[in-house]
Amino acid sequence: MISCNKACYLFLALLVMVPVPADAMPAITCHCFTDRSYDPARPAVADPYFLATTQNSFFAAVFNVDKKTIVMKKQTGTSADDLWIAYWIANRGNVLPENVLEQHKKKSDWNDVIATLHLDSQTLGSRFARELQSKAPGSRLAATVVDELFIQHNLLRDTELSGLRKQGITNQQIIIAAMIGAKTSRSTSRIFLEVKNNGKSWGSLLNEARIDSAGIPEQIAAFLKNSLH
Repeated sequence: MISCNKACYLFLALLVMVPVPADAMPAITCHCFTDRSYDPARPAVADPYFLATTQNSFFAAVFNVDKKTIVMKKQTGTSADDLWIAYWIANRGNVLPENVLEQHKKKSDWNDVIATLHLDSQTLGSRFARELQSKAPGSRLAATVVDELFIQHNLLRDTELSGLRKQGITNQQIIIAAMIGAKTSRSTSRIFLEVKNNGKSWGSLLNEARIDSAGIPEQIAAFLKNSLH
C-alpha cells in the first residue's frame, strides 16, 4: 500500500486549515509515493510511481503545461481522465482548461460542457467527436485523446494503437511502453506483452533500458523529438 510522504501530509494539513464550507472541499487524492526508485529485491514496488510520473511528464510536454500544475490538480481531486479530456478540449477549442474543468463540475456530461462553451465538437477531432456523440464514458474519451496525441505527434501508427487497445493497455501503460520501446528499439506491443504475459515489472524494464526516475522527463522529450516520420 502506498502512503503519503511528509510533503503530502503538509499539503493536506494546509487544506484542513483553510476555512471553506464542507460541501466545497475537493475530493483529495494522494499522489505522493514512498517508493520512487527501482529495487531489484522488490522489482514492482515503484511501478505505480513510474506509471504516474511518466504519464504526467508526457501530459506536461504535449500540452506545454508545468508538471507541478497537473500533479496539484490530481491531488485536489481531478481525475486523470478529466484532465486529458479538459486539456484536449481547451487546446483544440482555444479556451482555458480551468474554464473547461469548472464547467464540468457543473455539468457532468461533456456534450453539455462543450455546448456551454459554444464549441463545435468537430473542431475537437473526428474521433473525439464520434465518441462524444456515442455518449462514451470518460475513460474512453480520455483514451481517445491519448491515441489522438500519439497520432498527432507521429509516435505510433493507427494500427498499432488499435491493437494495443484491444489487448487492454491503459493510458499510463501505453505511454511508458512506447517510451521504453523507443529507447530500446523494440515495439510498444512487445514491451507491453513482457509485462502482461511474462510478469515483468515496469521498474525492471526501465532499469534494463537505463532510464531512472529522474531521467523520465528528459526521455519523454527525446521520445517526442524522435517520433516517427
